[in-house]
Amino acid sequence: VEVQEKKVPIDEKELSLDGGFLVPQTNSFGHTFRDYDAEGERQEGVENFYRINHINQTYDFVKKMREEYGKLNRVEMSIWECCELLNDVVDESDPDLDEPQIEHLLQTAEAIRKDYPDEDWLHLTGLIHDLGKVLNLPSFGGLPQWAVVGDTFPVGCAFDESIVHHKYFKENPDYSNPAFNTEYGVYSEGCGLDNVMMSWGHDDYMYLVANENKTTLPSAALFIIRYHSFHALHKSEAYKNLMNEEDVENLKWLQIFSSFSKSKYTLTPRSCLASKYDLYSKSKVRIDPKRNGRQNFKLCAADPLHLCHGPHQYKVPPRAPIRPSTPISKYDLYSKSKVRIDGEKVKPYYLSLIEKYFPVKLKW
Repeated sequence: VEVQEKKVPIDEKELSLDGGFLVPQTNSFGHTFRDYDAEGERQEGVENFYRINHINQTYDFVKKMREEYGKLNRVEMSIWECCELLNDVVDESDPDLDEPQIEHLLQTAEAIRKDYPDEDWLHLTGLIHDLGKVLNLPSFGGLPQWAVVGDTFPVGCAFDESIVHHKYFKENPDYSNPAFNTEYGVYSEGCGLDNVMMSWGHDDYMYLVANENKTTLPSAALFIIRYHSFHALHKSEAYKNLMNEEDVENLKWLQIFSSFSKSKYTLTPRSCLASKYDLYSKSKVRIDPKRNGRQNFKLCAADPLHLCHGPHQYKVPPRAPIRPSTPISKYDLYSKSKVRIDGEKVKPYYLSLIEKYFPVKLKW
């Protein structure tokens, strides 16, 4: 039986990005979020990661990986079993995070759940969006990190200058190949992102897994899974000429989930106002396990984030509608702070969503 994709109706006026959390200003290393130029204990490693990534992510390489991993003949397991495997994975491409990925998944999902309690498909998308990082594990081929994580971008056409550490593409064979180095390359205007090959990694792999295992998640969820690391689109609106009408519709949900402002800006300490939830999860904030929800957030003069315990409770600001100047990517950023989620407590809820949208066992 063929499962039809569900379309998620969306009214842009009803979308909101402000769920009441104060945006932290620094990640778990004390630096601004997604600042690839700041000196820090991981910055040199992050830049070297992108150098190797940009040299090796070619059109032919991606085609080969999609053919090999598209067979889904590695293992059969449930979604939650895959979540637990991520305890052994740390993303070397991320300048904001050095925690096991399972915490990032739970924090992202729970942050979305607070703002959009009725969109259970979006909660589950937050939980599973990074499951493809199991590619780094030996049982999945032990791919090097440059072929698993990091910002993604189209291959088969010119590399946009907005892509982080763009200078290293000059050593990529496709950079000087006339078949691939023009604006459209092997594609055409409005062809649709589904027809565009993206650099290979966990995003595309999880998209293949979900799609081929006949998930009943809506098309917006699959769009989020495949393009949540496509920051050239999120931040700089690059490659929008390849999008079709369905992409434009789904992009609205992706922007809520993990992107940057619709307007163009430079990632600098002053202007990097990425999504506060993702940022919150990459800061040094701690949640008191005896408290929950918004009661955890207190004002404290000695705390630059105004999030420590104190006598004055932080008052939640009103929600703001989505607009070009709104800083977003909050859910992914929330999950990169030092917030902790009780996995066993929330597990039953997510198991129920997995049962609703996926088969018991999936081919990986």
